[in-house]
Amino acid sequence: MPGHDIIAIGASSGGVEALIELSAALPTTLPAAVFVVLHLAPDSTSALPQILDRHCALPVVAAVDGQPIQRGRVYVAVPDRHLIIDRGVVRVVRGPRENRHRPAVDVLFRSAARAYGPRAVGVVLTGALDDGTAGLLALKQRGGIAVVQDPAEALFSGMPESALKYVAVDYCVSLAAIAPLLGQLAAEPAAEEGEYPVSREMEYEYGITSQDPAALAHGAQPGKLTALTCPECRGPLWEIREGELVRFRCRTGHAFSADSMLEGQDVALEEALWYAYNTLLESALTADRLARDSAARGRDYVVTRFNERAREARRRAAIIRRVIMDDKGDPSTAEEQILEERTDRTGDVAL
Repeated sequence: MPGHDIIAIGASSGGVEALIELSAALPTTLPAAVFVVLHLAPDSTSALPQILDRHCALPVVAAVDGQPIQRGRVYVAVPDRHLIIDRGVVRVVRGPRENRHRPAVDVLFRSAARAYGPRAVGVVLTGALDDGTAGLLALKQRGGIAVVQDPAEALFSGMPESALKYVAVDYCVSLAAIAPLLGQLAAEPAAEEGEYPVSREMEYEYGITSQDPAALAHGAQPGKLTALTCPECRGPLWEIREGELVRFRCRTGHAFSADSMLEGQDVALEEALWYAYNTLLESALTADRLARDSAARGRDYVVTRFNERAREARRRAAIIRRVIMDDKGDPSTAEEQILEERTDRTGDVAL
């Protein structure tokens, strides 16, 4: 009977140091395949496989789509690609971002759960926010093992704390204790996979993340349709509830936890405000040009109107810029600035 021989590890902020320490302590004869996701900038060139290979007794490689899974080897996600575990092979796919990341920890964990069920172990290390929590839930649903770094010692406690809040974690231990624990788990026989069937929702989420044409064409959506829109593509969002955990997914496949949803909305709002700011500046420049052209043609009766439109556009642009640049992040401060502008101009407040 196989042991827990599929080990998926996820980290974010502070993860390089944690992964170096963990990989250096992995047993030389570990009878398991190890998969690593660290949040990476999409346009970066990652040296993580080479860094870990210098410290790890096991061979460490950058994941390549379609390569066979071998025990005693560490596979590391590459920038701007999800690392997905399929039965017997590694998948490297540019699927929709999850929690605003690609690669995402949830994608790795969910695929390990689907492919190997009770044989899979998920390990959440240091990181901000909560990527990995939904993936650990999927692992637990399939009989897998959930391991979390003690948040008290993690450089960034967000990911470990979120996992502990929403998942019935099997082990919460120090970073130093994780490698020996993984060696122990790999040697222990796992439960029968048939006891933990793959749910329809898990199959669908795997399909849409891995860009399976059948899943993309099916049109089914998990959860309950909401009035919210996806911060990434502006499509409709479905709400998925798993116990107390609430998350969202759009029909394109982008997925968000509640925290990453708020973060994504903040980014989308700032982008929209910069777009409005730039549009108002362009409007002012256009009005300036029309005023000059009208003055050159002796059409003085419209010059004043174009000058007023240019001033008004610049005034509105200045308000929007102050809203964006408000370093306190206090919306009431921005609202007060807008009201002051209206009062200065009219002598009263127009609501």
